[in-house]
Amino acid sequence: MALLSAMKLQGRPPPISSNLNPNSKPAGSDSVSLNASEPGSERKPRKFSSQLNRWNRARTLRSGAKLDSTITNGSNNTTGPMRPIESSSRTDVSTLDSDVSSSSNGVSEADMTAAKSIYIVSDGTGWTAEHAVNAALGQFDYCLVDRGCPVNTHLFSGIEDGEKLMEIIKQAAREGAMVIYTLADPSMAEATMRACKLWKIPSLDILGPITESISSHLGTNPSGLSRGITNSSLNEDYFKRIEAIEFTIKHDDGALPENLEKADIVLVGVSRTGKTPLSTYLAQKGYKVSNVPIVNGVDLPKTLFEIDPRKVFGLMINPLVLQGIREARAKSLGLGSSFKTKYSELGSVKEELELAKKIFAENPTWPVIEVTESAIEETAAVVLRLYDERQSNRAMPRISKSY
Repeated sequence: MALLSAMKLQGRPPPISSNLNPNSKPAGSDSVSLNASEPGSERKPRKFSSQLNRWNRARTLRSGAKLDSTITNGSNNTTGPMRPIESSSRTDVSTLDSDVSSSSNGVSEADMTAAKSIYIVSDGTGWTAEHAVNAALGQFDYCLVDRGCPVNTHLFSGIEDGEKLMEIIKQAAREGAMVIYTLADPSMAEATMRACKLWKIPSLDILGPITESISSHLGTNPSGLSRGITNSSLNEDYFKRIEAIEFTIKHDDGALPENLEKADIVLVGVSRTGKTPLSTYLAQKGYKVSNVPIVNGVDLPKTLFEIDPRKVFGLMINPLVLQGIREARAKSLGLGSSFKTKYSELGSVKEELELAKKIFAENPTWPVIEVTESAIEETAAVVLRLYDERQSNRAMPRISKSY
């Protein structure tokens, strides 16, 4: 009893003892049973490892289903379905204490310390929270690479009712997970904060503080509505993105140069400077993109020099890096040594890059972006910043400046 009291004071759910009477129920719970079969039944409970048990529960929760099936823990005890929490406009966390305390997920202390879990909860797609978490985890690559501090992330998207929300929080309490959430509904966000505080679950509200600050700045209240994928999302912006993607696919690698005038952005560079993936990324943001390759012995289309120069962007890369990329590309395609000499030989690479520099120098209003050490997202951010500045005439880049 002293141990159970101490664990409750620390906010940790007490374990279920294997010595309890199979027909008895823990205090405060009406649905937890330690015996999966009726008395006299010959059916034996299935055995699962504690790790598999945890994965099954997490997978069930991510799918949005309830934990109705019985699950066996490492001590051959089983837990019945978790008691549902009544849904309401304001989620009640007062029943969380007895519900979590009287359940067991079969996760041993060794499993919990083997890998830390981060639960990402959202009433929409979860894109904002997921990318924020991934960006933050990037600061710990030195630790994650050698598994010095392994992390498992679990995304729970489209969570719009209190019952599912509390199921996830209870699972996080058992697993010792961190909860990071973006919930537009203030009552849902507050319920999450209260539940995590009650069970001493480390948590972070990403959307709330930003929304409150903008609300204060604008002097108006937020709508509190989720921006997930719903019928209301099929608006003009949605169809604009679809049209941009279709346009970009049709105008890849110099195709249909007569339509360059219809493009919002035109990318120019030698082969393997990332024109196609960059074009696709920009298209997903609603921009129609054409890309034109610079190849020795092949003239650039005349329309490239007739369109608005504010929409044209040049791409440059380090020759040694480009040579390595081309060698890997040639190898993946199974091309012969003769093609490799022409395509990825350092002399040919430098010759093409010199040609690109000459073309860019002859067209000084085209910004030249260095992509050697940049991710697609970083290059896209530079392109869009310059595009916005040039279209709005707020600022003009310096002549022949590399970004």
